[in-house]
Order: sequence, then structure tokens, then C-alpha cells
Amino acid sequence: MHHVADWKKEKVAELEDLTNSHEIIGIVNLADIPAKQLQTMRKSLGDNAILKMSRKNFIKIALENSDKEEVEGLADYLEGQPAMVFTKMNPFKLFKILEDSKTEAPAKAGSIAPEDIVVPAGDTSFPPGPILGELQQVGIPAKIDKGSIVVTDDAKIVDEGEEIPKAVADILTKLEIHPMEVGIDLLAVCEGDTIYTADVLAVDEEETIQTLANAYQSAINLSVYAGILNSESAPLLIQKAARDALNLAINANILTSETTDKILSKAYAQMLAVAKLLSSEAIDDELNEKLNSQAAAAPVAVEDNTEEPEEEEEEEEDAAESAAAGLGALFG
Repeated sequence: MHHVADWKKEKVAELEDLTNSHEIIGIVNLADIPAKQLQTMRKSLGDNAILKMSRKNFIKIALENSDKEEVEGLADYLEGQPAMVFTKMNPFKLFKILEDSKTEAPAKAGSIAPEDIVVPAGDTSFPPGPILGELQQVGIPAKIDKGSIVVTDDAKIVDEGEEIPKAVADILTKLEIHPMEVGIDLLAVCEGDTIYTADVLAVDEEETIQTLANAYQSAINLSVYAGILNSESAPLLIQKAARDALNLAINANILTSETTDKILSKAYAQMLAVAKLLSSEAIDDELNEKLNSQAAAAPVAVEDNTEEPEEEEEEEEDAAESAAAGLGALFG
């Protein structure tokens, strides 16, 4: 066997020790990240994570020799300029921090457009000169207007997924349009026996929170209408029962401290309704005066048992917001 340099052994041993001593191990790609921006991104992790750059074969050997068999699968995600990240942070939160630390970057010839590249209409602030021809040459409609070059219409000059030509990259840089994004790409993370890939970690927080809030609301509604008692539905069921009991007592003319005024109001309204059916000779002046002012005395409306009171809705909304806030903590 050929001799292996001590420094190589030390590099592999360091990666092994970090892998064995941390709960969360991730593989990232640092390709095409300028040193200055990489330092800024390192700072965004603070003391929450350790980032170690190394050769692919060193990382692969460290994963194979680790005490944790499940981390071997991370070797399948060694792409670009790989590095390892070690942390106790939730994988989803780690992914979000790394995504948020990404910054805009100018286009380079040969780069692949991450999305459609559009040059918006408007004044470029450039004085008349050769750049007018350069703009037109790459498909950007431009003209001279009031002493400066103006882009007359929005122009899509590169489609998503296409290679960016050098002439286009140069023009975009002059226009200070930076369509690229530079950052640490988290490719995969191992937590326990599970390896999470980037597509799994890329969770739309707002959509997920809204989905859970809707599910929570539906569950509350189901438990209330099905009469299922739990800590969330019990207050609502008690309110519903009290409301139903009040409506029943009013309709059955059962006098209580809660119903007396409502029953009398209902009886009064019913009396006026009957009086309207009588001939004018059968009505005295006092009753006739009351009939004339009936518009100001509307009959009591019996509540619809199928509707939830505003208090219920507010309580349910507050509970749903609490659930959403709890989920938001998952992402930081």
C-alpha cells in the first residue's frame, strides 16, 4: 500500500470526529461563491453550525468510517465544490437560514438562467453612444430620447434554463441587472435515520401555515357539529348548548330571568301582527297609534342555530393563529 500523508489522515479524522459528535450532518455546495460573500454567509450561521470544506474523497471516507451508518447515504450528494455542515439546528431552519443568506450576483457568460431574464422598459441613464447598438444587438428595443438611451418595451432576452451568451451578460452587467443568485446550496441533511434532500426542505412557510390553519379550523367545526368533547371544542359546545336552550325556552314560552323580556317582546310583536288583520272599527285609538309606529318596533328574531356567534369565530381564529405561530417557530 502506498503511504498516505499525515495531513490527509488528520483531515479525514477531523471530519469523522465532527460527524460522530453532531446530531445533524449536511452536505452543501460552495461552487462559484466569492470568498467575501462566503465569509458573510458563514457569519449568518454564527455559533449554530460548523462549516468544513474538504475534498470529495476525504468527505466520502469520513462518512464511510463514521460510527453512524446512516450518514453514508450523504456521499451520493457530493456535487460541485462540496463541504460538510455540522449543527444541532433543525434541518428546515438550517435550510431557511442558508437560503436567506443568498445574494444577487451578475450574470456570467455560459451561466444557466435560473428564470426568465427580462430587461424592463425605462430610462437607462446612458448618454447616446455605442451602447445603443449593443442593446439592440441582443434584442433589447432602445432609442434615444431627451438626451439618454431609453428601453422602449420590456424585453425577455434569455429564457429560464438557457445559457447566457457573453454579449447578454455584458449588457446586463452594464445595466446593473443581476439575475443570478450566489449562496450556499444545502443538498442533503441527515437527522437520525432520515436523509432530507433540498426539495423536501424547501417548504413554502406561508402555504404550509395556511394549510394547517384551515385543517385546524375544519377539525374544530367537525368536533363541534359532531358533539365531540375536547379542550378546544368544549367551550364552543357549551356556548352552542346555552344558545340552543335559550331559543327553545323562548319558543316554548318558558319564563326565566333570561327569557322573560324576549318572550314579552315576542308576544307584543305577535299582538300587533294580529291587530293588523282586524278592521279599523275593532281597533281603539291607542292600538291604532301603536300600529302606525310599528316600523320602529321590529319583532324579535329567533337566532339561527346553525350559525356560530362572533365570539366563537374570534376564539377559533385566535386558536388557529396560535397554531400557525407554533409552526412558524419551526422555520425560525
